[in-house]
Amino acid sequence: MAPLWCLLGACGGADSGDGSPPPTSTTPDPSPGPSATVTSVVVEHLASSAEDKVPVTFGQAFAPGDLPAGSFIAGRDNNGTVVPLQADVKATHADGSIRHAILSGVLPAVGANESRTLSLGRSSAATAGPAITPQALVAAGFRAAVTIELGGQTYRASADEALLGASRIEWLSGPIATEWLLAVPFRTAAGTAHPHLMARFAVRAYAGLDKARVDVIVENNWAYEPAPQNFTYKAVIDVGGSPAFTQDSVVHYHHARWRKTLWWGSEPQVHLRHDNAYLMATRAIPNYDRSVTVTTDQLAALANRWASAKKGLMAPGLVVTYMPTTGGRPDIGPLPQWSATYVLTMDRTAKATVLGTGDLAGSWPIHYRNQATDLPVTVADYPYMTLLGRPGDTNNPVTKKSEAFPACGGICTTEPYQYSPDSAHQPSLAYLPYLITGDHYYLEELHFWTNYNTFKDNPGYRMREQGLLKSDQVRAQAWSLRTLGQAAYITPDNHPLKSHFVQMVHNNINWYTSTFVAAQPNALGFLGGTGVDGFQAIVYTTASGANTGMAPWQDDFFTWSVGYLVELGFQDAAPLLAWKAKFPVGRMTAPGYCWIDGATYALAVRPSATAAPYGTFAEAYQATMRSTDANGMPVPRVNSTGAKYLDQPCASQAQADWLTRLDMDNHASRSAWKAGEMTGYASSDSGYPSNMQPALAVAADSGIPQAAQAWSMFINRSVKPDYGTGPQFAIVPRQ
Repeated sequence: MAPLWCLLGACGGADSGDGSPPPTSTTPDPSPGPSATVTSVVVEHLASSAEDKVPVTFGQAFAPGDLPAGSFIAGRDNNGTVVPLQADVKATHADGSIRHAILSGVLPAVGANESRTLSLGRSSAATAGPAITPQALVAAGFRAAVTIELGGQTYRASADEALLGASRIEWLSGPIATEWLLAVPFRTAAGTAHPHLMARFAVRAYAGLDKARVDVIVENNWAYEPAPQNFTYKAVIDVGGSPAFTQDSVVHYHHARWRKTLWWGSEPQVHLRHDNAYLMATRAIPNYDRSVTVTTDQLAALANRWASAKKGLMAPGLVVTYMPTTGGRPDIGPLPQWSATYVLTMDRTAKATVLGTGDLAGSWPIHYRNQATDLPVTVADYPYMTLLGRPGDTNNPVTKKSEAFPACGGICTTEPYQYSPDSAHQPSLAYLPYLITGDHYYLEELHFWTNYNTFKDNPGYRMREQGLLKSDQVRAQAWSLRTLGQAAYITPDNHPLKSHFVQMVHNNINWYTSTFVAAQPNALGFLGGTGVDGFQAIVYTTASGANTGMAPWQDDFFTWSVGYLVELGFQDAAPLLAWKAKFPVGRMTAPGYCWIDGATYALAVRPSATAAPYGTFAEAYQATMRSTDANGMPVPRVNSTGAKYLDQPCASQAQADWLTRLDMDNHASRSAWKAGEMTGYASSDSGYPSNMQPALAVAADSGIPQAAQAWSMFINRSVKPDYGTGPQFAIVPRQ
């Protein structure tokens, strides 16, 4: 069966005509230069000698309206030379303007270690010329294959042979670059296909250049193939008829995959830097504070961490392998620490970390591919599939079949790394890599992780194919909503999963809006107080008793995620943002609540486990700033002087002195508190005030009452972190 994309006309077959291969080189007609610069990129040539033709391909996001529907894109370098560009437009905004495109060009005559600024703008015509064909590439000598030696058998998959077949997909297509996606079974010399292992190639060729990039991806991913298990084998990749990569004893985990990118011909030695101010202005990524300084020492520290990380096939890179690990971590945040560092600096080593970590996202056992569609499996395909539900939960009453995944048929551990994925601490691993490169591998990684976050849970709680996220921890709902929004935003318009992701975003927005905005289960704006079956809000023990508190920092993650959805263009989330924004804003400005404790670890939100939530922030604050006596009864918090905490004026020196005395009472080793210093590790780039910052930033952009005042108080606090060490939470309002 041909892949689903073929049914959409995306697959290429044998060329018609007289059967002779077209020319191996073409000279594209130069397009007119850009009429006005929309943005620019800097191409750094890293080679120590000059080159005549240097190919580049990269992803570029555009703000709504900057390139209207039907626009062509042209480039001009800082020498005034027009650089013809091929634009493969992948996603568009609601007004039809270009949202995301993959741009390809060839820079002429680039000097040794030269940096070339390429201005991008609208053109009156597209770059013209014939595209290179698979036949031409193979006739020119392109060869690439991957071989695995497993259980005494040798299995092989060939890219060049598959290029001449009829089931290739054109990912890029035009007069400058063509890229074909190939799905190739591993077969023995006798033609027997391996039931679990599959090779995938992405072959990118440039017209007129004797070079091509080849992505080699090996998967163990089929969702419903019986007896899934790990396989240990030797892997050899040949390019141009010679071994280009070898690794012995590869332990290929079940439902995981790996990637290697190699070149036939010389690899271009370039580093491309986007305009980070424009990239953030598109709203595709958060609005990081560009006043943050990342020093050369801090960049060197990141480079050293990446250099010493485990990066072989199936390795984790910098991601914590036990994902539920709690506490501040560099991989937790709207984007990971290394991604935020790259956005702020466009540093080459930071980019290598971003892309390398994106490559290794395939190592995790969360990849389930539908054999019927050749796409990542979704809850629309199998509404009753789950990783966590009871056996009966998987029975589809329509088909009368169980949608449970097959049981492990061999070894299914993930030693030595012991991967344990979850959603509550899940980094964004693939979105930024896809945004800036346009590589199809990263797009599918984004799809795999998005789908895992929906099908892993009980199908009844998620409302089966609706893909609701409500049954997980609040922080898991936050990060899953972020990843889902990214998938819906950036997936190409003609991709079969685009409408599915968009619909799931709207399903979740509608549920949260009806459950919280319309029903108003609490007056403070936090996720809780619903009593809805299957909705989970983490609750804590406070002075009022068990299950009377919640975690503001987790709720802040969710508030930011809702604000991010609005930024990505999901305007139906705006009422939800306005309701959610009340919670961080109230903790900074509400009467009777001292903003010094705005980022407290736990907040008492009801007097007992069965009571309704408090109606004011003052009530919640009074209940939170208490202790319990020997009989378990709530009493005012006092230090060894007998002074009550609630008697100290908010943000005063007296309040700071009270906290200093409490530290002394508890033998805590830290410097004296400063007036206006927030509790919750104010100097830490991953402390609770830092966690609060993105929520306050989107709240300020929401325009609700007191939001600007809340932001002003927060940003002018006396103790702030050095975000240069970890800028993942250094998000500021756009207004």
